[in-house]
Amino acid sequence: MKHSSLIIILMVVTLNGAFAQKKTNSFKTWNKNLVIAHRGAWKKNAFPENSIASLNEAIRIGCYGSEFDVHMTSDSVLVVNHDPDFLGLPIEKSTYQELLSKKLSNGESIPTLESYLKAGMKQKTTKLILEIKPSKAGAENDKILTTKVVAMVGKLKAQPWVDYISFSYDILKKVKELQPGANVAYLAGNAPLEKLKQDGFYGADYQYGVYQKGEWFAKAKELGLTINAWTVNGAPEMKWLLDSNIDFITTNEPEMLFELIKSKK
Repeated sequence: MKHSSLIIILMVVTLNGAFAQKKTNSFKTWNKNLVIAHRGAWKKNAFPENSIASLNEAIRIGCYGSEFDVHMTSDSVLVVNHDPDFLGLPIEKSTYQELLSKKLSNGESIPTLESYLKAGMKQKTTKLILEIKPSKAGAENDKILTTKVVAMVGKLKAQPWVDYISFSYDILKKVKELQPGANVAYLAGNAPLEKLKQDGFYGADYQYGVYQKGEWFAKAKELGLTINAWTVNGAPEMKWLLDSNIDFITTNEPEMLFELIKSKK
């Protein structure tokens, strides 16, 4: 009976994902630029990284996307934080209530994925770039984490807002299994574009140095894939990528990138 129930849940997640993704393409309000704020727009105003405040700032300044990272607590609560530890507490070995004993520098608690998505869904201009962090506990936990993430996105009908990224190829393939229409991009930099295309990925999201060798941009255009670069914080690198007609740039310095884009017009 439990096995049958799990199959039904996975079928519902997949069907909801496919339906909602059709609606994604009907959204015409996303910002028309290539700026993705890494962990939100936090640096200029000293907001905590991956906080609701940094998300709201990325929205306010007009970024195309705001990137954030998701882990799961020991009691299966999905939370937003970059590192596997939150202010000294190991997330995977801590309950959500234990994490609430710590506060970010602006007084926020660690955001749950649900609260973060709800905050982002108050607008339709900035996409939410959701990075699923591989579990230290191994592949089986990755499957559980990924299934819960996609289920939460489906529960909130957040599919139009969310694109997925990960350093785990298997995690992204699981996302595509559960939500076939999802945009997913691989971070690790060790897969050729042809492989990404074959597996139905949206594009490559590699460290910018990877693109300095080879014909990545021309090949991506030929294959109909997008190219994103991380984490680009220097003006020379930004200018080179802009001159290469890259699709997206992920940066801790979104304000600087906006100024460079403006100066090129």
